Amino acid sequence: MTLLPLHIAGGVLALLFGYFALFAGKGGGVHRKAGLGFVGAMIVMALTGALIAAINGERGSIVAGLLTFYFVVTGLLTVKRIPGARLIEIGGMWWAFVLGAFAIAAGVWLARRGRPETAPMFIFATVSIAAAIGDYKMIRAGGIAGKPRLKRHLWRMCFAMWVAAASFFWGPPNRVPELIRVPMLLPIPVLAPIVMMLYWLWRLRAKGRAPAVETSATSRPVEVLS
Repeated sequence: MTLLPLHIAGGVLALLFGYFALFAGKGGGVHRKAGLGFVGAMIVMALTGALIAAINGERGSIVAGLLTFYFVVTGLLTVKRIPGARLIEIGGMWWAFVLGAFAIAAGVWLARRGRPETAPMFIFATVSIAAAIGDYKMIRAGGIAGKPRLKRHLWRMCFAMWVAAASFFWGPPNRVPELIRVPMLLPIPVLAPIVMMLYWLWRLRAKGRAPAVETSATSRPVEVLS
């Protein structure tokens, strides 16, 4: 299938850019450039993965791909505003609600067949609907700023990174090159996005403001993690 090499290339680049963004100084040039590379590669990986899954009838992978696409797009728009961003966010809210409903239906379908993907599917449904509710609250409030804005960006990007890492390192064994296929070490790159997310969410509980940096097309400064 011609989509498969594109999907694999997108996944490998997403992981490379993602780990650079994860450990680079937040708000700096390396973080921003790696973050944009991560988003672009993730979009390619997620959409091609969802299309391949649709062709093969893999409902769980369809949800994972479309949900990952939603998270990286809305995570980027949280800190980088573009013309029409509000319309995209409204569309994203409905996308997440519909995707959550589809995930519930897929979870029921998988459960009736005793498939192991049942539990992850209900987790995806919960996360998708929770994210959609968050979108609704943000849109109703007319926007989001400060630390809540950073938290939204942080958890959405880290969740998408976790999905990509888990798919690669915890997927079929032949995906991981034999050189780095050490079973005891494989959980480390998968759990790293979650650990870093929890760490920075904890850091954001501190009082005070972080330095501002330009991250949007409309020259609107936002707080960054230092």
